Amino acid sequence: MMPWFLKRTATAVGIVLLAAAIAAYLLLRGSLPQLDGEHVVGGINATVRIERDALGVPVIRAENRPDLAFGLGFAHAQDRYFQMDLLRRRAAGELAALFGPVALPFDRRNRLHRFRARAAAVIAQMPAAYLDVLEAYTEGVNAGLGSLGSRPFEYWLLRETPAPWVREDTILASNAMFLELNDSTASRDTRRGVAQLVLPETLFTFLYPDGTDWDAPLIDEPIVAAAVPELMADTAVWPPASTPPANLAGLVDEFGDTEALKGSNNWAVSGALTESGRAIIANDMHLGVRVPNTWYRARLIQTDGTPIDMSGVTLPGTPVVVAGSNGKVAWGFTNSNGDWTDAVLVRPGSDADTYLAPNGERAFDVFEEVIEIKGADSETLTVRETVWGPLRQSGDYPDGDIAISWIAHHAEAVNFNHLKLETVTSVAEALDVANTMGIAPQNFVVGDVDGNIAWTIAGRIPRRGGATPTLPADWSGGSGWQGWLAVDEYPRVVNPPSGRIWTANARVASGDQLAVVGDGGYDLGARQRQIRDALLARERFVETDMLDIHLDDRALFLERWRDLLLETLDDEAVLNHPARSEYRDHVRAWTPNAAVDSVGYRLVRVFRSTVEERVFRELVAAPIRAQFGEDAPLRRSNQFEGPLWSLVTRKPDNLRPPSVDSWDELLLESVDAVLRDFDDTYGDSLGNRTWGERNTSAIRHPLSQNVPIFGSMLDMAVLPLPGDSHMPRVQAPVLGASERYAVSPGAERNGYLHMPGGQSGHPLSPHYRDGHKAWTDGLPTSFQPGEPRNTLRLLPTKASTAD
Repeated sequence: MMPWFLKRTATAVGIVLLAAAIAAYLLLRGSLPQLDGEHVVGGINATVRIERDALGVPVIRAENRPDLAFGLGFAHAQDRYFQMDLLRRRAAGELAALFGPVALPFDRRNRLHRFRARAAAVIAQMPAAYLDVLEAYTEGVNAGLGSLGSRPFEYWLLRETPAPWVREDTILASNAMFLELNDSTASRDTRRGVAQLVLPETLFTFLYPDGTDWDAPLIDEPIVAAAVPELMADTAVWPPASTPPANLAGLVDEFGDTEALKGSNNWAVSGALTESGRAIIANDMHLGVRVPNTWYRARLIQTDGTPIDMSGVTLPGTPVVVAGSNGKVAWGFTNSNGDWTDAVLVRPGSDADTYLAPNGERAFDVFEEVIEIKGADSETLTVRETVWGPLRQSGDYPDGDIAISWIAHHAEAVNFNHLKLETVTSVAEALDVANTMGIAPQNFVVGDVDGNIAWTIAGRIPRRGGATPTLPADWSGGSGWQGWLAVDEYPRVVNPPSGRIWTANARVASGDQLAVVGDGGYDLGARQRQIRDALLARERFVETDMLDIHLDDRALFLERWRDLLLETLDDEAVLNHPARSEYRDHVRAWTPNAAVDSVGYRLVRVFRSTVEERVFRELVAAPIRAQFGEDAPLRRSNQFEGPLWSLVTRKPDNLRPPSVDSWDELLLESVDAVLRDFDDTYGDSLGNRTWGERNTSAIRHPLSQNVPIFGSMLDMAVLPLPGDSHMPRVQAPVLGASERYAVSPGAERNGYLHMPGGQSGHPLSPHYRDGHKAWTDGLPTSFQPGEPRNTLRLLPTKASTAD
């Protein structure tokens, strides 16, 4: 029996805990935004209305563009301020000031680019009209943050106070997308360069091709696969005999090819193929899927002057509709994966403080970047810059130091020309705007109300010199970038005879036009080809037809690997091997989709990835490491499927990995490696190894893992999801479609748009996760916001309450 004084103590503790819980709840509720009524603010000229529908998607109405920007900034800050804060801090290298030493590696990497200082240069050359929009957006953000009854809940957990938004932060939000979509360290060039230093020339050309027979470019045809090289003589083998046998530990890596998952799909059909005569634009941008989602849905309506009526997705931290429709023209983006970053070999000067530049010896520009660290002393990062860009922090290239030449370092590469898309009325006008926009260069697919469609690159393109752009090169002789391409030099496709346009991060162009865009690691063409073929299979389209392509999880890419696997597991191979026999049974029963309940899909997929890893280890990685050490930087080509398939089907003895006596042995060993790994990991029936078991969503809030008690409140439900790489429905646990939409300009009500999670970043909001089911289940929801459920009127400081 509990003594009376312990009972009283327990009761008192319980009351204190209850009171603390109530106080925490009230604090949390205090940061929910005001959705109805009136709010008086400075910084606007007339009333701004924010009307939210049943999903919390706002329609923002204002008389002029600065007031419209103010209203969007206000809504962004009400719903997503912590997300905006992380975006600017990530780009600026200022996360450690909020999270402490754990964030230092991220800050060191990103502070190298000195984006906060560069943001000031962008603003300094900004036209007055854009500055007005930027200033108004900044004031709106701070007014929205200030309107909350309590600071956003994340800051209570971190015991921090949110810093106000400043103009430069909006530029940093744009810089963050450059970091997301470009190679910020020139690692592709340097790692490819290391391979080129080691591999014989013919073998390097074979293993790092420009494309494969999977290509589906808009311009020209697929690239014919190169012949398996014979090397120097009939008896020559690669790798050299001294190469050690492969270490099979860790060989099975089911998500080793996550780079192939990043990207996007977009496509268009012309009005000649639609019932309305308008073009249809479809888009799904693949990014890391997190809570809250990258994008924030909105409709912006300007009532006076030049009418504006924009619907689509916005990026919290910026004042524009990124992708969507203005009623006359609609557009979407996929990452171009063009070559926007080059590795420049820096040749030393007469001493450690100098280097060779085109006009002779030059001193490095040295900057001391102070990184503030929560709970610890600050750290100073020394950044040395050349005329081409900053020196990489890692000196891992054997031929010398590398400077990073990246378009994001140039003030001209970031601008608000996106605003001009709001009032374009035709594809022709939109193309001219796209070619001047300052964003991470994208495949821009556009259509208009008259049925025209087109593709081009949106973003600035550097004019290249004579150096090989995909390998580290010495630019001290003047072979580097020579300014920017003019609009009339950009590649374009306008109203192709097929009436269809498609892109999916793969090679779009050929010849001279491909040389303009370059290869920054563009994707294998399998996904792009599947979209093209799906479009060509239809003759007429309405908007909802596009959802079938968005959700297409047919595994066409792996069909030939299934056939190869079944050839490997012939009757002799499975004789007296019950595990192999069961493996074969599941593969034979597979209907070729990446379905959550499919065992066969997972077994074919992991067989291919294991073979790929084994071949790359022994033919490429082992020789490089033998020459440059275990830490040598490695990268396989995104087109590696081409040479890999040639090797496993032609089975050349001169390129046989040295740890096996035949290619057939390597294929069978790969099956056994999967069986061992699955048995060690799971220890039960192979029939339980469904794709859904592995492809399970992990869509989390950035703080949930640090505060596990709130995990269920902050994270989206854990669900098995169909889809994978090399198919339109790209899906991995933390990667996938950050939105899906299809829309015809002028008929936006017939379109659909959904995205993971919800509009709000507040877990007590009904809009924190209310759009998530439509995304997971592939259900269409209206492209434009529905009828208003809440209306907030922002009133200028001295305005009447009359509307």
